[in-house]
Amino acid sequence: MKIITAFAFTVLYSISTYAQQAVKMDSLIDANLKFAARQYKLLEKNVPNNLMPRNYDPARGKVETSDTKWWCSGFFPGTLWYIYEYTKDEQIKQIAEKRLAILEKEKHFTGNHDLGFMMFNSFGNAYRITGKPEYKEAVITAAGSLTTRYRPSIQSIQSWDSTKFLRCPVIIDNMMNLELLYWASNNGGSSKFRDIAVTHANSTLKRHFRPDYSSYHVLDYDPVTGQIIKRVTWQGAADSSAWSRGQAWGLYGFTMMYRFTKNKAYLKQARNIANFLLNHPNLPEDKIPYWDFDAKEIPKAYRDASAGAIMASALLELGQYVKKAERKKFVSVAEQMLRTLSSPEYLSWPGENGGFLIKHNVGSLPHKSEVNVSLTYADYYFIEALLRYKNWYLDK
Repeated sequence: MKIITAFAFTVLYSISTYAQQAVKMDSLIDANLKFAARQYKLLEKNVPNNLMPRNYDPARGKVETSDTKWWCSGFFPGTLWYIYEYTKDEQIKQIAEKRLAILEKEKHFTGNHDLGFMMFNSFGNAYRITGKPEYKEAVITAAGSLTTRYRPSIQSIQSWDSTKFLRCPVIIDNMMNLELLYWASNNGGSSKFRDIAVTHANSTLKRHFRPDYSSYHVLDYDPVTGQIIKRVTWQGAADSSAWSRGQAWGLYGFTMMYRFTKNKAYLKQARNIANFLLNHPNLPEDKIPYWDFDAKEIPKAYRDASAGAIMASALLELGQYVKKAERKKFVSVAEQMLRTLSSPEYLSWPGENGGFLIKHNVGSLPHKSEVNVSLTYADYYFIEALLRYKNWYLDK
């Protein structure tokens, strides 16, 4: 009992809420990241070499996979790079490099708006950590591919191709992919990338939000006239509801855009979104949101831990840009979210869930897709938030 492994420590600090709250954040972060390294070595074994992990559904008892064109394909290698950055585990690095090799071809992908998720979270982190020029090249090429979806008539990047349901859809998620464009422009890419990112952010700021600072999920445009046809949801409870992960994308996206531009309108928007979320009467006491803030089943509705992880990461960055009192509020809630996600209610037990970390996520409940499962992006933002807390707030 003198030497406590990361596995054992994870179990020990999670025994009770009281014990969990007593654990210092540096110890909690260290235990989680070492635990993540072990889990992700298991996850690697459960995924064929030409595919990426997508989710683990406990009802099916196996890891579901995707090809590299799936929007989530960059999260596994991105998480691996984060884990390597902390642990310096060479096996984790080798797995990350192997997975990048099968993903690289998607730098030419133009089928939807998700290139930021696919290529920046993976190759962007890889370049930041290693400095290899080929990783930078992949990011800049991907930014060029993403700009092919920019539609001047709507001043936005078209998210999905036209269907019988939607002519020219733009979803709130698209804010996340602007990081790819802005970073690429600042690191040798075209100034056009930056201009498109700003134009898209401005359009989203103006058109995508309600007076209470909640956002619609989908805006459908007439691509010829540029007029909005309708404001609807694809994954939320109703067109008028606040789909939780969508709100998290907006919070994260405008915080990130302030980082690049220092445009105070973006900071104001991020602060307003944060206050909408944190003051919402339907935000549970443990701060992990229901899958939709307006779900009819509340308080029995499914939780979406992925939304909580994204919010935690965004709040930690937002805390860097606001005054002391507001910073304390945002960081305190983010810390509570991380502690909750580190509890046995949400964190996998060692060797379980196929190697994924975070349980109880909802992909798209209206489509009965990935409901109450582990999801690759929940892990990514959980690990990112832990590292942000460590780098920005420990001993500060």
